Amino acid sequence: MYLEIISPEAKLFSGTVTSVTVPGVDGEFQMLNHHAAIISILTKGDIKIAADSFNFSKEAEGKFFLGNDKRYHLSIESGTLEMNDNKINILVE
Repeated sequence: MYLEIISPEAKLFSGTVTSVTVPGVDGEFQMLNHHAAIISILTKGDIKIAADSFNFSKEAEGKFFLGNDKRYHLSIESGTLEMNDNKINILVE
């Protein structure tokens, strides 16, 4: 599936991923390939991304870190998420 993460300052990430875990208002949830269409508000926490290769933008340098779970983490204050047709768009602050 394809993921884009955009902040007010820049596009932080775009690329193919195998899973994405996000901090939803009702708790953390994960999306895998061909997940049902969804729109959600995100709360403070970490977006966790699993991918075969991971290339983030120059503007995102220092914002992502590799966790002990072998996934890349991005800490956010809030955001919104839309997944449709195997593409995930996340707007973050």
